[in-house]
Formats: sequence, C-alpha cells, structure tokens
Amino acid sequence: MRPELQQKPLFFFFFFIFLNFILWSWLTLDGVVSDPQTNLVRLWCDQNGDNDGSIMKEILNETFGDLRAQIKDQNKQFAIAQAVRANMPVFGLFQCRNYLSIADCLACFDVAAVNIRNCSKQAYGSRLVYDGCFLRYESSQQYDLATETAWGNIRCGNQTIIDSSTLASTVQQALTNLNTATPKMAGNFYAATKTPVPNSNNGLNIYAIAQCVGTLSQSGCQTCINSASARFQTCLTNSNSESYDTGCFMRYSTSSFFADNQTTDIKPFLKQQGSSSNNNKGVIIGIVIGCVVFVLFLLIALFIWIRPRKSQKRVPRGDMTGISKLKAPVNYNYRDLKSATKNFSSENKLGEGGFGSVYKGTLKNGKVVAVKKLTIRQSKRMEEEFESEVRLISNVHHRNLVRLLGCCSKGKTRILVYEYMEKTSLDRFLFGKKKGSLNWKQRYDIILGTARGLTYLHEEFHVRIIHRDIKTNNILLDDDLQPKIADFGLARLLPEEKSHLSTRFAGTLGYTAPEYAMHGQLSEKADVYSYGVVVLEIISGRRNNQLSIGGAAEGEFLLQKAWKLYQRGTHLSLVDDTLDPNEYDEEEVKKIIEIGLLCTQASAEIRPTMSQVVGLLQQGGLAEDIRPTMPLFIEID
Repeated sequence: MRPELQQKPLFFFFFFIFLNFILWSWLTLDGVVSDPQTNLVRLWCDQNGDNDGSIMKEILNETFGDLRAQIKDQNKQFAIAQAVRANMPVFGLFQCRNYLSIADCLACFDVAAVNIRNCSKQAYGSRLVYDGCFLRYESSQQYDLATETAWGNIRCGNQTIIDSSTLASTVQQALTNLNTATPKMAGNFYAATKTPVPNSNNGLNIYAIAQCVGTLSQSGCQTCINSASARFQTCLTNSNSESYDTGCFMRYSTSSFFADNQTTDIKPFLKQQGSSSNNNKGVIIGIVIGCVVFVLFLLIALFIWIRPRKSQKRVPRGDMTGISKLKAPVNYNYRDLKSATKNFSSENKLGEGGFGSVYKGTLKNGKVVAVKKLTIRQSKRMEEEFESEVRLISNVHHRNLVRLLGCCSKGKTRILVYEYMEKTSLDRFLFGKKKGSLNWKQRYDIILGTARGLTYLHEEFHVRIIHRDIKTNNILLDDDLQPKIADFGLARLLPEEKSHLSTRFAGTLGYTAPEYAMHGQLSEKADVYSYGVVVLEIISGRRNNQLSIGGAAEGEFLLQKAWKLYQRGTHLSLVDDTLDPNEYDEEEVKKIIEIGLLCTQASAEIRPTMSQVVGLLQQGGLAEDIRPTMPLFIEID
C-alpha cells in the first residue's frame, strides 16, 4: 500500500476530532465568543495607608484566593471574603456582570486581581471597575455602602451620528425602566434590556444593564441606582456610557455587549406599579376628594379667624431650599473670635481679597480656624437671608470643598469661620515662594480634585451653587496637597451688587467668562471657563495675566499663547519648565491642555459640564470629534 493511502485514515480521524471540538465549543458557549470585558473604567487607591506592605500582600493573597475559589467551585458571579493578619483585617468583594459566563467571570477576576495591586502596597483599600466586573478591598466592612460622593462618577463614550433627540429619549426610557425594575429583583438586583430606537434606518438598538452589589438591601439598591442613572443626563446623546457608584453599575451602548437571549424580562416589575395604581385608583380618588373638601373647610375657617387681624411683621422668605431640614451652623461669639485672632491683628492676617480679610485664629479649645471678616452694607434682606444661607452652605460636605464651620454677626460686620488649611492657597505653589515644588502627579490631583468639587456644587448638592470666582487664590491645599475650593458660598451670601471689580459682576478679570463679564449672563458654565484658565495656569506655572513678550512686538496672555500653540500642535511647550519630563506622560498632558481649552470656548453652550470634565480627565484620550474651538480673548488691564 502506498504511504499516502496509509496517512488518510489518520487525517480523517483528527479532522473528525477537530470538528467535534468546534461543535462542543459552540454549544457550550451558546455561540458567543469569549469576552471577559476587561476594559478599565476606573481604579481608585486609598493613598493614606501606612501598613506593612509584606503583610498586606499575604492578606490580599488569601482574600483573593477565597474569592476566586467561590466563583470557580460554586459557579458564583458574586463573592465576599475576609482575612486578618497582625490585627489587620481586609474585606474583599467581587462581582461580575450576570451575562458573563463563569469562565469569562474568572478571566475578568484574574485581570482585576493583578491590576488592583498597582496601588501602593501600603494602601488600606482599593476599588477597580471593569466593563465586566468589579473588585474591591477595604480595611472595614462596608458591604452595605450604596453611594459616596467622592466615588460615584460617569464615563461618556463617543458621539453617535444619528438623530440625537430620538437616541436620547430611547436611552432615557431604557434607563428609567431599569431604575424601576432592578431594585425589585430580590437576591439578584440585575437586569439587562434591549430597546429598539424608533425610526432608525439601520435597526439601531439600545443595550443596557443595571446591577447592584449583592449585599445591598432593596432600598440601598434603589438609592444607588437613582444616583447612577441621574448622571446619564450629561451624555444621553452618546453612543455608549457607563455610570457607577459604590454599590452599583449601569451601562448602555448602541453596540451589543451581551447576547440577545441574555436579556431580562422586566415587564412584570414594571406592571406591578401600574397594576397597583389601577387597583387603588378608586380609593385614591375618594381620598383626594375628601381631602380637598376638608382643606377648603379649613381655609374658610382660617380666613374668618384671621380677617380682623393685621400682620404684625414681615414674614421671612419661604424655605425654598429645604433649609429647615439642615443642621444649624455654629454661631460664634464675636469676643471669642476677636480674642482668637488677637484683635484681628496684622500678624494673624492670612490674606485679603475683594470680599474681606482672612485671619488665623486659635479658639479657646485649641482648634485652629480661618476667620473671614466681611464688611458689607446692612439691609433687611441681608439680615433675613444671611443666617439661612450660612446654614445651607455649612451643610455642603465634600472632600474638595473647604468646610464652613459657622458664622458671627455684629453690626454691619459678618464673620465666617472656616476650617484652617496649613498649606494655604494654590497660587503660592505656582507663582510664589513655593513655585516649582509641585510635581506632575500633585498637579494632576489638584486639577481632578477641583473638577470634582465643582461637579458637587453644580450637580450633586440639592441646591445648585455657582462659585463665580474660581481662581488659584481660592483653591486651598490640605496637608496631602489635595485641593479644597474656598469661598464657594460668598456668591450666595453677599448682595448681588457686591463684587471685586465693579457693580456688574462678581469675579476677577482673566478668570471670568466673557458672557458674564460683558453681558452679566451667569450660569455654571462661567465656573467652567474659570476652571479652564486655572488648568492652564497649573500646567504652565504662569499667571493668566502675565504678559509674555518672547521676542514679539506685543506680548500674549496665557490663554492666547495656549490657543496658538494648540493650533500649531506644539502645546506641550506650554508645560512649566520646573517639571521633570520623566515624571509625566506627554499625551496625557496634551489632553489636559486641550480640556482646559474646551472649558474656555467662547460659547458657553459648547463648554463641557464639570461632570463631563471629570470623565474626560479619567479616560485615556479625547475622541476625534471632541476638539476645542477658539476662545474669546479679553484684554486684561
């Protein structure tokens, strides 16, 4: 027999085995190619740790080993574990999206377990979010923690080229349905939907998921989902987006990231509310009618009772902001503050601005505070509103905002008491005696932290607060050189005509948005503009009003210089000469310069929101369609 005939049976045997393997793989994976979805959304590290790195490594090895074993051996997509060494506990939590197979879930965990160790070995905690899974460890048991202001965020994807209004309404409906249904799925807290976009020529669909951590209660899940879904308002016209918080994750995309047969039937959960309302409709109508009749009766009786009476005094304005529910600020004694600041002596003076002077004060209990003394004209409106506004602002709590501790009123003088920042203001590190002492990592943290503080003021506090005077002088640094925005409530506390430079606006030329400086048009986008100028100052180490000659007949201010360099593609030359080029990534710095220019665009409408800025800072690079346009240059005298 010829050799080639002897080899044919072997060839057919192996070919048969190969075909069977392909068929088995297809059936096992349900026709879906393996994809653990390890696209990084965010990595956060607790940088304040000071533990023994070798011990922490052992604890993490044990904790992560336990988590992986639960996933593999018990076919689970959610696991918690803990380990203790030398009185150092670590609590670990892992969860992958329910549409992932166990194999992909394990693959996502393995990638996360490696990359989460990019944090310092001394870190007491870390959180890592991928598209497909979420891994975290901490030194305390916080399995029931749903939301945190400093953690929750959103990442918007690329713009899509379709009818944006139709896309936005479809995305909104899909998210609303997930918001309603997901928390009702007891023991699961997960839902995935596919929603067709009406009238789309190419059969476009919205794929969306929502998932809460398995240790949350139903109410905790609802709280987290409410927080995460609200953030989507900034990017409903984008082709994809991811929103996350401590206890939940939401995502939508016009591209499928799970199979059609992996959607969740949420209709029963949506109908529950409608059915219940229909069953009780008659009862509700009866109650409403009865209440209306009763209220009318009370109003008539009240009118008859008060008609002969005359108002004895003016009624203060209504509590439109829920101030009555807020914690009252501390009312300090004037004499105590006078003593604490040594009679507001010049040796205790920290600085002076258009709104007043700031003094270092040491209270009787030894606590060091910053005392801001304001001198303003007295008015009935001021008397009525000052304490209410202080109460509101003293309830603003964020790691990137200076805490207002309380106030004091004496005659025409109003005094505000703040937490004291030993490192003082950012301008001293950029332009003063400490110039050149900030490295790139510290500057980036200041840029990002300031953006987060403004996001809280604009979008996350229950009353929108516009700062009006964002500049390096009003950004203070704590002991870790983390930024804290100061004076964010003065725009609310002081009369509208009170300002630094004129009676038309409150602000500082060079930082003030052109539409506000020239026409008095105020919105949160005025703060965005000021923030953009501050970003360019942080990167360049130059004041925005510092005229640079550079051999030219006429000098250029910072914003003009930055724009011209960007147009030439040489904007990296804007970077402060005191920075070590080996400390920063050139592409990252160029991206952040472009973000600064995006914030200073002439039209307020096309400037990003501060939450969008936070997202842009944390993503890898700017999309091709996100490019700044020329700012409007105002001469600075």
